[in-house]
Amino acid sequence: MSIRNDISMRQLRYFVAAAELGQFSQAALTVHVSQSAITAAVSQLEDMLGVRLFERLPHGVSLTADGHRFYQHARHILDTLQDAVAQPLFQRDRLAGTARVGASYTVLGYFLPTLLARFKRSYPQVEIDLIDMDRPGIERGVAGGELDLGLTILSNVDAAQPFERHVLMRSRRQLWLASDHPLMALESVTLADIAAHAYLIATMDEGESSAMRYWQAAGLAPRIAFRTTSVEALRGLVAHGFGVTILSDMIYRPWSLEGKRIEARPVAGNVPPMELGLIWQGQREMPEAARAFQQFLISATHL
Repeated sequence: MSIRNDISMRQLRYFVAAAELGQFSQAALTVHVSQSAITAAVSQLEDMLGVRLFERLPHGVSLTADGHRFYQHARHILDTLQDAVAQPLFQRDRLAGTARVGASYTVLGYFLPTLLARFKRSYPQVEIDLIDMDRPGIERGVAGGELDLGLTILSNVDAAQPFERHVLMRSRRQLWLASDHPLMALESVTLADIAAHAYLIATMDEGESSAMRYWQAAGLAPRIAFRTTSVEALRGLVAHGFGVTILSDMIYRPWSLEGKRIEARPVAGNVPPMELGLIWQGQREMPEAARAFQQFLISATHL
């Protein structure tokens, strides 16, 4: 029997938590165990697989190339198990219909594709009529009944609108910078430290207005050197040292398209996480197919 057959679901769960949070201490808090349990599980997996899964860094951990490949498999295993027990199979196979869903750029690019594939495996007869829209368009569609559900960054949603809301993901915002950037030498990085350096703004999904809220709350302003709607352009500029930025872990990747390293550091102080989630009209009866998609997303992300 291969030693790989001895890998447990618990080890996979601990490894995935560490991979997604970038810190063993945060992973331990999330899965309600000691940090030593996370460390032991990762060490056991590395011994079993004969590869190094994480780079140990001064401020956390980062997946190696082997670790990233193993993470994809581990995430798939955990997701498949969760979907298998979430609802009886006979109910899934007989449900049919269409859910009308509006989703914004960040949701479509970095959050929804894998979940859509999982939903389709569970509900093969349900069609998702998915529309790429900005946040105001999503709000109008939900308010007017053209959309059953909206998926967007909830902190940007108009507070005056009488929507029902549910947070699906809270993604920590961190500082992105090149490996040789001067801020890498600091023990702890604050917004005041960052304000002294060239800053790059991602403008998609109202990124600039979101960023300005926490900068202004701190009584500071970034030295904006460049604005862009392209995350890949921003990655390249950061990796080559043209500036730094603060973005969520959900869209973080440790390399630019050219293969240059991008570091991520926590920011000391009050930088809120990005909250991504659902909006819908509570007073309106939701079609059964849309209700199934709504409940699937809530179950699959289980904050």
